[in-house]
Parts: sequence; structure tokens; C-alpha cells
Amino acid sequence: MTVPLIATDLDRTMIFSKAAMGPEQFGRLDLRCVEIHEDAPLSFMTADAVDLLDTLAAAAPVVPVTTRTPKQYRRIALPGRPFRYAVVSSGGRIITDGADDKSWRAHIDSQLSGAGADLGTVVAELESRIDQSWVKKFRIADELFCYIVVRTERQPAGFLADWTGWCAERGWTVSQQGRKIYAQPATVTKSAALAEVRRRLIDDGTLAAAAPVLAAGDGLLDADLLEAADRGIRPAHGELHELDFQRDHVRVTETVGALAGEEILAWFHAAIPGESAA
Repeated sequence: MTVPLIATDLDRTMIFSKAAMGPEQFGRLDLRCVEIHEDAPLSFMTADAVDLLDTLAAAAPVVPVTTRTPKQYRRIALPGRPFRYAVVSSGGRIITDGADDKSWRAHIDSQLSGAGADLGTVVAELESRIDQSWVKKFRIADELFCYIVVRTERQPAGFLADWTGWCAERGWTVSQQGRKIYAQPATVTKSAALAEVRRRLIDDGTLAAAAPVLAAGDGLLDADLLEAADRGIRPAHGELHELDFQRDHVRVTETVGALAGEEILAWFHAAIPGESAA
């Protein structure tokens, strides 16, 4: 049995805000804060999940894979760190030993040249479709993609479908994760960046060529990561759950919220040689 490469999304898969957990879990679970933002605790893991990730990172190569920008990623005090590699900006950047990998970003920029609509076109179109009555924030992230933070109770019923259709025709992908709606180039994927990390780990002897890839994620932007993995797991909540994303090699957790994060980590542990299933 070969040590696998483990790739995991962060928000709503490993780490959870109070809103993502819900008041029932937030009030009764033993939680550890793993992110402070604007002088307030923002993201949490259960105490057991902290221990599980810490020991997992000591037993196998673990790669955080997130839509967060490098700045947003670095806010997280993730157990098991420092991680040798992290995939951020949905695959638009690779962090290597804490530093931005400029060669990978140059590769991404080259790929984007002439592939679908440019960022400026998408931003202008999005701005024409939204207003402050239901959108709290508009952000351009990493000069690569954009997102809005919405008041979900006021979000127009047809907005997501119409915006998704417009973007799809122009080579962009749309994903709604809680209050955030992302639009990013379809050519930028988490799976491609992870494949590059895997190649490097095999080349330097850290990973066996036959090592399987295990992946976890909850959102549409994680679908390609799960598709490309040898085996995957997703929580029974989030965007993919709402879309009823099902694949033969992708397991669905029995729990939701922060407890699903624990279950995912236990599942990863069970794939490590010498460890028993939790």
C-alpha cells in the first residue's frame, strides 16, 4: 500500500465559519479558531479535526487547495503547517515553501491569452447586472477572477442561472458558495495545478509514481479536483450536494458542517498505510 497524495479544499470542507456550521454546531462542539480576520475569529475546526489534520500532515503529503487568494490563504493557522505546497486562487497560483511560484503563474497567464473573455469584459458585464440592494461587496481577486458577496435573501431568483449562461458562452465558470458568487476562467482549474504539484513530488522522490490522489471538496470549483482524483470525498452539504454531484469513486459524508470535516480527515487517515479506519 502506497502513501497517497492528499488534496483538500478548505472553506466548508476543512474549516468553517459560524454561519457555515450553523448555530447548533457552533454552540455545542469543541472548536478551535484557525483564522482571525479584522480582529475577530472567522474560521474554526473541531478540536478532533485539528489533531487529525496535524497527524495526517506528518504521515502523508497534504496539499491545501483553495479558491482563496495567497493573502487570504495566509490568514489561516492551519494545523500541520508549514505545507510544502498549496494551490490557491483556484489553481491560478501555487505556493511553494511559502513563496509564490512565478513560473506557474506565468504558465497560467500564457494559457489565458486569447482563451475566452478577458477579466475586464467579465467585470464590466457583472457590474451591469448587480446593485447595492442585494450585493454587499464586489471584488477582483489576484487579477484573475472576480466575486461578489450577496445578501442571499435578496438575490434575484434568476440571476445565478442567467449569469452562469452568459459566462459559459465566454469560457468562464460560475460558482455560488454561501454568500459568495465566483466567476473565473474555465481554463484555470484546481486539478491542473495539483497535477503539477504531483509531478514535482514524484520527480524529487517524495511521492511514488504509483501513489494515488485522494481529494475532498464541497463546491462546483472542486468538481474537477474530485473528478481527477483516484478517490474522493465530499461533505453532505454545500454546492455539490445541492447539485447532487455523484461519482462512483467519490464518497459522501454521513455528517454535515464541521463534523463532516472530521469525517473527511478520518477517511484520509484510513488510506495511510499502517493506520486503521476511524
